[in-house]
Amino acid sequence: MQPGPEDEVVVETAVFRIEGLTRRYGDLLALDNATLEAGANEYISFLGPSGSGKTTLLRVIAGFETPDAGRVIFQGRDVTNVPAHERGIGFVFQNFALFPHLTVMKNVAFGLTHGKSGLSAADIDRRCREMIDMVGLSGMEDRGVDQISGGQRQRVALARTLTLRPRLVLLDEPLGALDANLRGRMRNELRAIRERLGVTFLHVTGSESEALAMGDRVVVLDRGRLIQTGTPAEVYDHPASPDVAHFLNRFNMFDGKLSGGSFTGAFGTAPAPVATRSPRDVYAVRYDRMRVLPLSARTDRPTLKARYIASEYLGSSIMSFFDAEGHVVEVEHHLSLGAPETYETRQEYLLSWNPEKAIVFGREVQ
Repeated sequence: MQPGPEDEVVVETAVFRIEGLTRRYGDLLALDNATLEAGANEYISFLGPSGSGKTTLLRVIAGFETPDAGRVIFQGRDVTNVPAHERGIGFVFQNFALFPHLTVMKNVAFGLTHGKSGLSAADIDRRCREMIDMVGLSGMEDRGVDQISGGQRQRVALARTLTLRPRLVLLDEPLGALDANLRGRMRNELRAIRERLGVTFLHVTGSESEALAMGDRVVVLDRGRLIQTGTPAEVYDHPASPDVAHFLNRFNMFDGKLSGGSFTGAFGTAPAPVATRSPRDVYAVRYDRMRVLPLSARTDRPTLKARYIASEYLGSSIMSFFDAEGHVVEVEHHLSLGAPETYETRQEYLLSWNPEKAIVFGREVQ
């Protein structure tokens, strides 16, 4: 008997790889030729807006959906047509998918007691208690899941997945249902758990701060395409397109015209000797690289006249908002740099920046 495609063994150094994954729903192209690989013990964050294909990608990798084209390679094996329960890939759902009538212990043990683990009852009990202890829920084994907090339910869902000892864990916006304080704590705990187990995590999120904080690499999706992959620093400091810069939610973006090494926009003309090719001419300046000057100030840097609206206190920084003829411009001041300036509401100021720190996109690239 000849082996089928799902039995093909591929010489592979990556734990996981996808090749040209495409998925359609009627006329909607949810995944468009997605290709990526992940190494052992790596944390990859997938970032993109609603409808970008993040969850569809996870579901295809997990085996809950079949791609129209492309392959999924896991641990050197083509698993594209292997059923989800035979892949050895863990999945943590956005809503946790816990059984409300079962205790914490029985929820965690469910996959082992109802699957083909081959473990004795004593071994299942021991493994589940190890995972419950690892996620910090010791002493809660006999509680119902309706008797614990949202953050604790998230840990139960993670422990249930980890008892199966997968080499790859998929997390579909696992922190989305938690409040801000819990999200911050669970970020650190998820990374610590992954590092202790040496498991690769693929984490889908719509939060740019979550993606940058958690991923060893960040993958940005838009309309089913993987439009940039890099370390958090690479993506944050060098977005590959105006869309990536927009998703990061850290840039003031100005339309205009790139020509002859200069960019002309609402602020006038600024030097732009370096630019990234794009079908749109866009000039981007990070919020924390903008400076506020008195209207009478003189500078050889680009300036934009704007009217002060209001400020927000964000804990570690102050975000100030200005109106430049209908265009809202944001200026961030990190409190570690000293006390912030105070501005008068509806008063006009000059916003300025170092043009060498701007990121320019355009059709005409030198």
